[in-house]
Formats: sequence, structure tokens, C-alpha cells
Amino acid sequence: MTGSGAGPVVAVDVGGTSIKAGVLGASGRLSDVDRTATPAAGSDGAAVLDAVEAIVRRLAGGARPAAVGVVVPGIVDDATGVAVHAENLGWADVPLRDLLAKRLGCPVAVGHDVRAGGLAEHRAGALRGASDGVFLPVGTGIAAALILDGRVYAADGYAGEIGHVSVGHDLPCACGGRGCLEAIASAAAVARRYAAATGTTVAGSRDVADLVRRGDPAAVAVWDDALDALAYGLSMLTGLLAPSVVAIGGGLGESADLVLRPLAGRLAARLTFQRPPRIVAAELGDRAGCVGAGLLARELVA
Repeated sequence: MTGSGAGPVVAVDVGGTSIKAGVLGASGRLSDVDRTATPAAGSDGAAVLDAVEAIVRRLAGGARPAAVGVVVPGIVDDATGVAVHAENLGWADVPLRDLLAKRLGCPVAVGHDVRAGGLAEHRAGALRGASDGVFLPVGTGIAAALILDGRVYAADGYAGEIGHVSVGHDLPCACGGRGCLEAIASAAAVARRYAAATGTTVAGSRDVADLVRRGDPAAVAVWDDALDALAYGLSMLTGLLAPSVVAIGGGLGESADLVLRPLAGRLAARLTFQRPPRIVAAELGDRAGCVGAGLLARELVA
């Protein structure tokens, strides 16, 4: 939103390894995404705050932004703008919204990266038109954005943590639990488990997917375990929430040919009378969180 002399709306998606940012135009389209390595963060978040401030000022081109949207992983209280907990950023109870608003002198919206991605997919991606749906990025971790009656459901920031429900195995998880979906089915877990099974390090789940296509037995076994676990987790969501569509994103979503149809079949086999959701590929890729951050910011100046 840059008309009438107003400054730009800047969107920022803070990840554990990189910060993605862009400017949201009046049409709702995001500019080319700027990518910066995420600095090591302490519990006060100061280094990340410094980086976000610098990125926003650079993208704003010297103008004061009309509004800024910032999304982060972990547990986020959208209403108060507090980053309650982010394991991979080392944060605890950081009042992100107030700190950034004071630095930047403009309204700031703070949200959760996956819920923001779900908002973006619902407004402009694979969940368009769905009253009830799920955005499920399967990347370094696993979390779900739940769309219920056309709205993103947050539950004070605690909703959607499907990555940390038990799906029946005994592997330890970074959260301190065992049996978590994330520990066996995340893109990171797929790469890690293949390396453990074979002694061969791979760069990520895409490499394992390539090996699956070539018929590598260890890769096929690891991939099948991940799909079985994802189907287990989605069967719980299907029974409780009955989404009409599930959009798969993240690193595993990049291998749609090996995920969408096999996952739909495994899920259907676990259901009896429940309505099976359509399993589709997310459309916005790794820009989803950034687009969602821009949408949250634009609501402050609409």
C-alpha cells in the first residue's frame, strides 16, 4: 500500500536460518524477496531486532513505513505481539511488536510464520475458497495453520502444533518428547534418518526424494515411514476438524509427485466414515510467510 503519500508496507519473515523480506504493493503482490542470514540470537532477541530494523529501513528507502508485518516461528501471541518461545531463535517472552514499533515509528503486526503462511494460502493460494482447510509446511519442523470457518485459528498462539503429537514411534524429538511427527516426517528428519541408515550424508529431503525415484531401498523405507506418520497425523486432524483441503508445503512439498497421491492414499486407508480432504500442493512456496506478514501489516492501515 504505497498510494496517497503513504510509506510502504514491509513484510518480514524471520526464520531460523534466513530472514525473508519484501514490500507489499497496493495490489497485494509482494516485491522480489530480499534474503539475509539470520544472526545468532540471544534470549532478548536484540541481534535479530537489529537485523530486522536494518532490513526494513533499507526496503523502505528512507521513508517511514506505513506498517510492518513480522512473523516468527515458535509460540507467538498475535494479540500482544509477544514471541513467547522460539527454540531455534533462543527467544523467550520477547515483546517483539512493541520493541519494533518503538524503533521504526510505525504500526507493527507480529504473527506466527506458519499461520501467516496459511493466511496467505487462503487469500491467494491453494486454500482459496476453502471454508475449512489446513496449510501444512513440512520443512525443518512441522506445524499446521488451521483455517476454521474461513478464519485462521490461533488459540493464543498454541494451535496447530501437529509436529509434536505422538504418531506411534519411539524416536526422541527436540521438544523433549518421543514419538513426535516432526521427529520422523519433517524434511530434516528424512535427511537425517537416511544418513543414519546408510552412513551417507545428504543435503536435504530433495536428495532423498531423488534416491527414492531411483529405487534406493533405504531412501524408500525412510520416505514411506514419513508418509505413514504424516497420514497418521492428518487422520487425527481429519477426525477432529474435517478440513476440505490440505495444502502441503515446505521441503517435502517440493517433491509433490512423491507426496500428494501416496499421502492421500495412506490417509484414506486410515479413515472409515470421515470425509477425506483433498491433498494439494501449496502454491506460494517459501514466500508464503512473507506474503502473510504483509497481509497482517496491511490490515493495520486498511
